[in-house]
Amino acid sequence: MEPKKTISTWLHRMRRILATACLGVLAMMIGYKVVYGANGTVEWRGKRAEYQRLQHDIEQANAEHQALEERVRKLQSDRNTLVKEAREKLGYVLPGEVVLVQAQPKADVRSTSVAQTIPSPNPAGK
Repeated sequence: MEPKKTISTWLHRMRRILATACLGVLAMMIGYKVVYGANGTVEWRGKRAEYQRLQHDIEQANAEHQALEERVRKLQSDRNTLVKEAREKLGYVLPGEVVLVQAQPKADVRSTSVAQTIPSPNPAGK
């Protein structure tokens, strides 16, 4: 009975230290879960950054949408805008106008990449 009494007296003396150590380990486990767990602060910060990025993308898309709606409205109602778009994008001219076209230089056939892709005959294979 002497060994049991020694262990029980040791546990009785050390109970506060053991309880404090157990609470410390438990607090560390809970802290780890709060910071790195499935819904911890690290995950929350990542989701918050993604949310802000998506909000910014939505704002940009809405601004682009508004600009396109304004352009469509102008094209449907304003004749000057329609004429301007037809001239710039489609190259239309009004009757009686003279169009001057600048001559484009022809590409040198010797410097194109097509001439470089032709394989040379292999003399070692004969």
